[in-house]
Amino acid sequence: MQSQEQNILEIKKLKADKNAIILAHYYQTGDIQDIADFVGDSLALSQKAASNSADIILFAGVKFMAETAKILSPEKKVLLPDLMAGCSLANSCKASDFKKFLNENPGRTVISYVNTNAEIKAMSDIICTSSNAIQIVESLPRDEKIIFAPDRNLGNYVLNKTGYDMIIWNGTCHVHEEFSLEAIIRLKEENPDAKIIVHPECELPVRMVADFIGSTSALLQFTKKDPGDCYIVATEAGIIHQMRKENPDKMYIPVPPIDSTCGCSECSFMKLITIEKILNCIKFEKPEINIDQKILIKAQKPIIRMMEISEKLGL
Repeated sequence: MQSQEQNILEIKKLKADKNAIILAHYYQTGDIQDIADFVGDSLALSQKAASNSADIILFAGVKFMAETAKILSPEKKVLLPDLMAGCSLANSCKASDFKKFLNENPGRTVISYVNTNAEIKAMSDIICTSSNAIQIVESLPRDEKIIFAPDRNLGNYVLNKTGYDMIIWNGTCHVHEEFSLEAIIRLKEENPDAKIIVHPECELPVRMVADFIGSTSALLQFTKKDPGDCYIVATEAGIIHQMRKENPDKMYIPVPPIDSTCGCSECSFMKLITIEKILNCIKFEKPEINIDQKILIKAQKPIIRMMEISEKLGL
């Protein structure tokens, strides 16, 4: 059995031999983030997946992210080390249920969060991420009627910020939905100078106590530029690895979920990806992501529309 260091060296060699790149989300473990060619949030990863010179994209993330990479680069081989790496939010919006929902609410522009499977994207007009959701909505005419799916917390956050006519799908992320408000208050009492930073997928009571609300990348940027030195972090704990790399002298306190003493909240799906699985995946070039061609073509349009709007706005 090889050591972790040997596995990493072999991954690097195979990447070079096969002209492959590894894209990793901020919620991956630190060792995976460190071997990736690019680490980012959903918007940045989508942009990178659409613009690279690799023959193979290995996605260290969850399935909807690898699907997005395949949709944007259909000519490339896209690999996901574990097909069980799904998403509770994406799972909360089934294609058959969503189609019925759209039929019951006709005539609305459909904005779907990137945290959806390819079938949902194919039914959408525009895709968004937590980095650009407000700007995507505000790019539309003021009287536009919108369906926003699937995250109800992000949807309500955008609704409150924009005031647009929005019907919101009732889906949630199991990580961001379960943060303990009581734990946040206790941590603030123990660290009175700490700033509470919160992802918009969190519930309203958690957002209400925040000093700053933003996407994963926005939270990272905030801790980089803010003059403070202590942060209570209400998002998946994987981002703290990057925060510490950027500012190692600052303190980052992960918020635990309700009824937990583990000290942090982790996405069980993200954590299915390991160095060993990445090695086997790049070695044998499987599991591979494949998408029905009709769905792929339909799903491509709303993602490209998002990217065009984002580029125009400098996001």
